[in-house]
Amino acid sequence: MMKTVLKIMCVVLMFVAGLPAGSRAADVRSYDVVIVGGTPGGIMTAVAVGRGGHTAVLLDRDEHVGGLPANGLGATDIHTRGATAGLFTEFVGRIRKYYVDAYGPDSAQVKDCSDGYHFEPSVAEKVFEHMLAEVGDKVAVLRRRQFDALPENVTLDGSRVVQIAVTHRDTGKTERYRGTVFVDATYEGDLAAAAGCEYRIGREGQSEFDEPMAGRLYKAWAGAVGPGSTGLADNAVQAYNFRLCLTKDKSNMTPIPKPANYNRDEFVSLIDDVNRNRGTHDSGSLDGIPTTNRLVNTVKLPNAKTDANNQHWAFISTDLPEENWPWPTAGWDWRDRYAQRLRDYTLGLWWFSQYDGDLPESFRSEQLQWGLAADEYTDNSNFPRQVYVREGRRIVGEYFFTAHDALSKRGSPEHAASITASHYALDSHAVRKREPGRLHLDGFFSYRTQPYSVPYGVIVPKKIDGLLIPVPVSGTHIGFSTLRMEPCWMALGQAAGVAACVAIESSVPVRNVNIVDVQKKLLKQNAVLIYFQDAKPGDAHYEALQMLALRGFYKPDERQAKLNDPVASDLAARWIKAANTTVKWTPARTTRGQLLDLIYEKVARMSNEDIAKIWIEW
Repeated sequence: MMKTVLKIMCVVLMFVAGLPAGSRAADVRSYDVVIVGGTPGGIMTAVAVGRGGHTAVLLDRDEHVGGLPANGLGATDIHTRGATAGLFTEFVGRIRKYYVDAYGPDSAQVKDCSDGYHFEPSVAEKVFEHMLAEVGDKVAVLRRRQFDALPENVTLDGSRVVQIAVTHRDTGKTERYRGTVFVDATYEGDLAAAAGCEYRIGREGQSEFDEPMAGRLYKAWAGAVGPGSTGLADNAVQAYNFRLCLTKDKSNMTPIPKPANYNRDEFVSLIDDVNRNRGTHDSGSLDGIPTTNRLVNTVKLPNAKTDANNQHWAFISTDLPEENWPWPTAGWDWRDRYAQRLRDYTLGLWWFSQYDGDLPESFRSEQLQWGLAADEYTDNSNFPRQVYVREGRRIVGEYFFTAHDALSKRGSPEHAASITASHYALDSHAVRKREPGRLHLDGFFSYRTQPYSVPYGVIVPKKIDGLLIPVPVSGTHIGFSTLRMEPCWMALGQAAGVAACVAIESSVPVRNVNIVDVQKKLLKQNAVLIYFQDAKPGDAHYEALQMLALRGFYKPDERQAKLNDPVASDLAARWIKAANTTVKWTPARTTRGQLLDLIYEKVARMSNEDIAKIWIEW
């Protein structure tokens, strides 16, 4: 009997000895940071953690990481280049370098990559993979790991997340991961929801936050609000689609196949729209718009490819509104069925546009020039692997971002805790299909903003500790509609990684990290926290400009830093008084940048708590 027991113990010890480090206690693997979601936001979190000297595991449901940029979103959604920087602009720079190295600096590919802001899906995936590989064994990237948004998959110690469980999709086995900090980088907010975070889905009413475009809305893309717009709240979720990578290059083209579940009746309204040149413009006419662009909106990518997105001028395009509403809170079985449905719909629409005899021959012949790029998604029949989930759950955080934060709060006390600047329009796709008698699709709009700053509180959920949410961030439907662009998500992911490192090194919860410590580290990593047209990371005086401008040293509407201009005496006096210090400067000779550096040198000796309290009221 004793020999048998000893044999069993030896076998157990041998098995345990062969497990990876940190995984031997009840088959639980431990890392400093556990990240769910291989989206760009999740990838940049992992890179920031690894470069910060800590360990992370990146858990993704699919075989391929990279989210939407690796799945067709090749035309970067940012209005002001330079408003968002850090790891995002490193990504962009690597994209450009790839094309320079592969094709030469004067090649058509380099021109078409638009300084790295336009790229093929496969190239985006390569760049993400290289960035992850460079942090070496600090970051483990584990694929085919599915997190299901169920409370039993999250272990809490009081209100703090300490462990999660995922399913290995190939083996069916449950795996458990412990961490000091957890990060929800999913498009849906699955981890945060399972942990018990409060969240919102759907549209707030116009009356709740007095936001433009809120609630039920019928509007031309760039036109006036139309009849039927009530501004009332509802549970509608903006439409999803697949961003197709198309080409006219016959040598690299796969013909678009007819799906097995083809339903012609879904597409017949296109016939009348094409014959009448009818769309959702205020004029109702699509005269002058190229034939292809009546079905999808195309942006040129390198190697004769295009990013083909839903066409906002059309009543029928690659979006499939209404049917996606359950997605944010549905399980993966339902999501997979919807993804197949959306794939069939998308292929069916293209098949109809190319072959249906009731469409004008000129239209069909133009459509027939297009096919799927044969060298993309080669393991998925050249079709994108991932649905474009524009909006899932929006977690309620310590700061709730609304339209006003993107319109009028630049340089406000609330934004002194900025972790990135960004710039894109308030922007939503339709939430309902075509309705009889309506001139527009409900929910479709674009509304101009200016470059703005994003406070740390949008990635810190209320009540639940040990968790950061750089993708399903805190905001209204309208506020979220500008934050949801991949450049901003990448920057928020970088900030989450930096904040996690600061929390671990300071032995404080992530909600209690000192924001000044986080901001200083981000600035050393070339982030932009508040945007100026004439200043960028690496410039002289840049850190002083960023840290003091966030604390009111510039008026909210100032877009020019003018660092090389002599500082006016009244402005100098105001700055020096606000910092509660004394510095030696020379009127008419000392520049704004020089004075900012002098003040910042004195300010930097204060405690971070005192720095955070500095504020100039204009």
